[in-house]
Amino acid sequence: MRIVIIEDEELTAADLVDTIYQIDPNIQIVSVLSSVKAGIKFFKKNTKAIDLIFSDIQLGDGLSFEIFDKITISSPVVFCTAFNEYALQAFKTNSIDYVLKPFLKKSISNALNKYKSLQISFLEKNLNYSAIIDFYRKVYQKPNTVLVYLKDKIFPVKFDDIALFYIETEITYLITLDNQQHTINKTLDEIEKRSPDNFYRANRQHLVSNKAIKDVSHYFPRKLSVSLKIPYQQKIIISKEKSSDFLNWLSKS
Repeated sequence: MRIVIIEDEELTAADLVDTIYQIDPNIQIVSVLSSVKAGIKFFKKNTKAIDLIFSDIQLGDGLSFEIFDKITISSPVVFCTAFNEYALQAFKTNSIDYVLKPFLKKSISNALNKYKSLQISFLEKNLNYSAIIDFYRKVYQKPNTVLVYLKDKIFPVKFDDIALFYIETEITYLITLDNQQHTINKTLDEIEKRSPDNFYRANRQHLVSNKAIKDVSHYFPRKLSVSLKIPYQQKIIISKEKSSDFLNWLSKS
């Protein structure tokens, strides 16, 4: 059996690979894809060579359904999700099964067995993901947490508790409203796409929450300087091109 995994969390993907091999070491993991962009590129060349797909729903650059929207894929999908309503809808349309995160070895084994029992019928089925894509676009909501890394531990931090995200030496950090700093395993572009509307991309280095803004002052020439309620040494400068948009966002926050 040839399997593709679509998952943007590196540790989760590695755990899923290990679990599948524990269940059946003869299975071949053809590829682990971490984004919509990577998925589209891969399936343009490999639409007929895959038996089964394990796919997360929520990726850093969009929903995995965007892959199926752009590429005709006949392989059945096991959706991996933390949201029951998402999983149930996926199960009722085209997928053969779903597993809820954090997944168990038993749930993965059950999904593989279900594929084997339904293999012939799915090979004969013309899968159509348009309905499920429409559904997810209507009900999809951005996550309310981001995962942070502290030594050997990983834990969620709510966006409501975050003052800003910033980049330093190509590493992404967050600072909470109570002045706790953590590293995260995402680019600032990925975090921006996941963040709620009360976050603003001030510049290439900073993504700031309206809850953290103390005041804004003019900064020569026709730029803006943002002061925060928490201690932060770097200047957060809004370019003159973005100044009006930023002030409009701040007035609605």
